[in-house]
Amino acid sequence: MKKIRLLIVDDQLLFAESLETVLTLRSDKFEVAGIVNNGKEALDWVVSNHADIILMDVRMPVMDGVEATRLIREIVPDAKIVMLTTFRDDEYVYQALKDGAVGYMLKNTPVEDLFSTVEAASHGVVQISPELLPGIVSHYHGQEESHTPEKPNWIAFLSSREKEILQLMAEGRANRQIAEKLFLAPQTVKNHVSQIYSKIGTKDRMEAVRLVRDLGTDLRLL
Repeated sequence: MKKIRLLIVDDQLLFAESLETVLTLRSDKFEVAGIVNNGKEALDWVVSNHADIILMDVRMPVMDGVEATRLIREIVPDAKIVMLTTFRDDEYVYQALKDGAVGYMLKNTPVEDLFSTVEAASHGVVQISPELLPGIVSHYHGQEESHTPEKPNWIAFLSSREKEILQLMAEGRANRQIAEKLFLAPQTVKNHVSQIYSKIGTKDRMEAVRLVRDLGTDLRLL
């Protein structure tokens, strides 16, 4: 089984080394390819190295994690970066996701939840610590005035695949039918649907479908 290669970016060396120990000793799925101390070092590292997932702290000297995320994504567009930090500020979460992070987790996240987040991120599935969701959803809605009515702010946080799945949901297709149409495993579709609910701030399928139908256009075109 091919292991998931990780780069840990954190200015607290003790935490970084402890995280490496937890990841490699408690699971056979991960391999730590490197540890660097700040965003600038991470930027230099990705130029000549490869990691499947980058675990990125937010506040660091020289270059913070949010800025590093933006710059790394410019160099490596398919880089998968998960923010792993103690900082829960809505603005950090919003900006990191806007700049391409595929996850935002707090350092007090249970180990098993972190493992599942890293695995999900390796497949492009975005996960956010549950306690951050109310704040980030409120932040999305607070930004609505700066966007046109035809394109609500939450649309910007959906991947192309999530837009496709949500549109098919709005067309009345069940998860099984969506899986068949997109050649995906049913569980993969279920995972995507769960992330869609988190991103658009809904609790069930009916509410999600209503949001799409209220747009009056094909979500895949936005």
